[in-house]
Amino acid sequence: MAETILIVEDESDLSAIVADYITAAGYQAEVIADGCEALASIQREPPDLIVLDIMLPGLDGMALCKAVREMSEVPIIMVTAKVEEIDRLLGLEVGADDYLCKPFSPRELVARIKAILRRSRKPDDTRVVEIDEAARSVRVHSQLLDLTPTEYSLLVAMVRRPGAIYSRAQLMDLAARDNLDVADRAIDSHIKNLRRKLGMVMPDAEVIHSVYGLGYRFEL
Repeated sequence: MAETILIVEDESDLSAIVADYITAAGYQAEVIADGCEALASIQREPPDLIVLDIMLPGLDGMALCKAVREMSEVPIIMVTAKVEEIDRLLGLEVGADDYLCKPFSPRELVARIKAILRRSRKPDDTRVVEIDEAARSVRVHSQLLDLTPTEYSLLVAMVRRPGAIYSRAQLMDLAARDNLDVADRAIDSHIKNLRRKLGMVMPDAEVIHSVYGLGYRFEL
């Protein structure tokens, strides 16, 4: 049975085009133009992935995303008409898995849908990463990583949500929760050190990826 993609979009011309591309890619496309109706539909029968616009009647995209996250981990791609809105979304940690700015290529959207669903269908690759919260330690392929407290906090957060994009501001907030004082640009240095240490035990894989203009994500 084809996987279901729910398109929550009130621009009828755009949703029709997106639905056509999604259907042509082999998925089942459903379109809902109202945020409240979308939430009710998701509660009744969760789709396999949601393409969610921010500006919606009834319930806006940010509120809908937060409501969905309280009950489901269904992948969500958020769509916005403003480039600067993406930074605000990341800062609010609404829980989306990816972001697109209008106007976007329907082909690019389909490519991102395929990538996210492919990740969700894979076995739990995070099993190669073992987290010991009591000892605040991380092992990769059974090898203990020599991490600073900040590196531990950042890595654990990203490992727990593979594929999710974390902005520098989010990563700074994560460090602050552990009473760690981390400057904005220092995040890049910590990520560089994490990549080096992970590379020592996983020489053939780069698992912390830079997302241009947005931040970083962990993906095996």
